Amino acid sequence: MNNIYRKTYAEINLKNLYDNYKNIKALLNNKTIIPVVKANAYGHGVMEVVQYLIDKDINYFAVSLLEEALELRQEFKDIDILIMGVIDKEQFEIVSRNKFTITISNFDQLEGIENFKEPLIIHMKVDTGMNRLGFKSNDDISKAFEILNNNKALNLQGIYTHFATADGNKELYDIQLNRFSTILEFLNYKFEMIHASNSSSTIKYESEIGYTTHTRLGISLYGLTLDKETKFLKNTFSLISHISEIKHLNPGDKVGYGATYTAKKKEIIGILPLGYADGFIRLNQGGDVEINNRRYPIIGRICMDQMFIKIDETITKDDNIIMFGGLVSIDEVADRLNTINYEIICQIKYRVPKIYTK
Repeated sequence: MNNIYRKTYAEINLKNLYDNYKNIKALLNNKTIIPVVKANAYGHGVMEVVQYLIDKDINYFAVSLLEEALELRQEFKDIDILIMGVIDKEQFEIVSRNKFTITISNFDQLEGIENFKEPLIIHMKVDTGMNRLGFKSNDDISKAFEILNNNKALNLQGIYTHFATADGNKELYDIQLNRFSTILEFLNYKFEMIHASNSSSTIKYESEIGYTTHTRLGISLYGLTLDKETKFLKNTFSLISHISEIKHLNPGDKVGYGATYTAKKKEIIGILPLGYADGFIRLNQGGDVEINNRRYPIIGRICMDQMFIKIDETITKDDNIIMFGGLVSIDEVADRLNTINYEIICQIKYRVPKIYTK
């Protein structure tokens, strides 16, 4: 903690992260997990997460952007990296030079790839019902496959899709899965890698899918899920702060911008060096924090760099203030803000340093 000056940090538990990986791997009948480390490993710090997993003999990772892949390649020369987002044809040379695996999902990319003569490793993306990325109709899929398969400079290594409702609507999930099966049947091609499942599908259904070789593990690698019935995942991200000042209020005293809180009696408040510029947004006003296994309320408007909590005389500046990741779970914060747990951890900004426990 020598480089943490304001005593606000995210504690990242890498042991729990790997435990999540192992526990999910045990469900999969020897299929290979591709850890998804996009968005700075969902806010956990991509370099530290990838290095830890490499030390566990894991060497295939997925990101969303070319920029993310380049960041990893600068540090890790020998790992395989799948870029799941759209790569423009002008960037194919960079991709080839860095030996990335790219996703081909539209005809604009195919126009550039027909005459591209350098080696490229390709995963073909098909849209089975989410209507986001991927070739959708049988005609489009057949045309795309023919172009990719006929270019001898290309390694058409894989094919994949993405589920919209693996965490909820089983009917639509089954429609997408059946559609993917149909596509594989009419292409009749021996892909080296076939993957479809995201975290929810990996945990709930992947063991029942006979033809896939890999699965993509995103949010549940980090101990979170949208499936409330999944209980075995371990938390990997806790946001912690400390009190920088303590103030004693008299009845009628106001707190913060807009004076949105008024003390009804003599009260004690703590000011924390954490605010919306760190990703702890103003809508968290009215929630709770954890101190010494007890809940204390967030009062007043959250400022850019500071915020207020109501405390009692037992609390000192030395006490850990756990914003979330303990008694106050990440899911609780997400529910309060009417969003999903992904967003809570991804929005914690670079100003918040990270401490890693193994």
